[in-house]
Amino acid sequence: MTDVATVASATRPASSANRLPSLTGLRWVAALLVFGFHVATMGIIVEPGHRAVVDWAFALGLSGVQFFFILSGFVLVWSARPSDTRRAFWRRRVAKIWPSHVVLWAAALAVAAWFADPVDPAVAVENLFLLQAWDPRPGHFYSINTVSWSLSCEFFFYLCLPLALPLIRRARPWALWAVVVAVPLLILALWPAQALVPEESRWWFTQVFPPVRSLEFWMGVAAAELMRRGRWRGPGLPLASLVFVATWVVAAQWVRAELWAALLSVAYILVIAAAADADVRGRRSPWRSRPMVWLGEVSFAFYLVHVLVMITVLRLTGDWGVGFPGWWGLAVVLGFLLVNLALAGLLHRFVETPMMRLLTPRRPARATSRGGDEGGEAPGGPAPPPGERGNAVPRPRPADPQPDRRSAYVDSR
Repeated sequence: MTDVATVASATRPASSANRLPSLTGLRWVAALLVFGFHVATMGIIVEPGHRAVVDWAFALGLSGVQFFFILSGFVLVWSARPSDTRRAFWRRRVAKIWPSHVVLWAAALAVAAWFADPVDPAVAVENLFLLQAWDPRPGHFYSINTVSWSLSCEFFFYLCLPLALPLIRRARPWALWAVVVAVPLLILALWPAQALVPEESRWWFTQVFPPVRSLEFWMGVAAAELMRRGRWRGPGLPLASLVFVATWVVAAQWVRAELWAALLSVAYILVIAAAADADVRGRRSPWRSRPMVWLGEVSFAFYLVHVLVMITVLRLTGDWGVGFPGWWGLAVVLGFLLVNLALAGLLHRFVETPMMRLLTPRRPARATSRGGDEGGEAPGGPAPPPGERGNAVPRPRPADPQPDRRSAYVDSR
């Protein structure tokens, strides 16, 4: 069972456990699930045998967004800084998400202009400022670069977290456990509850509406707070991974669609917490290899570009809605995967990273008796922006009754 309160010098030294790269690697898995889901729904693969395999493998791929939401809540609480201000937190979150979003927003409008697609200016403005998830009208919440609806939800989560964090820090463990347990049950309750919503808005209510989607975010928040206090109890990474795979297979094969999100939320939080624990303890993890970490770092950019790129190419070649026969379908999917990865790498390298450096407020160095600040920099040195180098593991002060042994997360969302 997982108990991070016992993590101490018996594991790896603090300098080697000051990041959670496994969570970065897992982000790529989530992005790949979403990619596979869209490949299946676009009908790129026509050959029945191949299509059946893809449809089965990625039937639950849309839940990759659910994984992102849970992971976001987990890492933001895990890496929260006691001395941080709300304004600094909000500015970092805007710097992380908005510049790349603006680039893809402009690219989507350019594509629309090329194909002479009509664009409602009000919809474009709503999308630019990431307000579209609040609008239940068809053509609004999925608009411009359609995947950006999830960023609209994330902005709402980011707005709420600094306001709720003081209460979270004071919450009793039983209350945090109640949140973790209640979220899957509340997700289940959404299906009968949607009968109270007009039929044309039910998909928006259950799949897009930010307060509803925040349930997954708060599940990650509660789990991270339990782990940072040493109160989390869960399986290790091998067993958690097995539970995830078994849940995926069973759900895709035998479980009604209405139950998928609730079941997967449990599997996802177990894997996320177990991967974080493996990094803190220095145990083996397949998710923190260098290729996996790089893929995780570009996963946000990959998520932003993949649908727009695939639809644009298919429309340009005249294959939109037609698909490719035989092995050509699989070859085209592989080509899309590589092209999107290349574009994601460029977006991450030339937009996301430099804009984070430019827009993220620098924390003034604070000289301490330990010879450095809590951010791991020597006195007078600039603190690294979030998502690039992470924070050093804080050393417990003598007066601390329960030293905080958290690790910083690499490239958190």
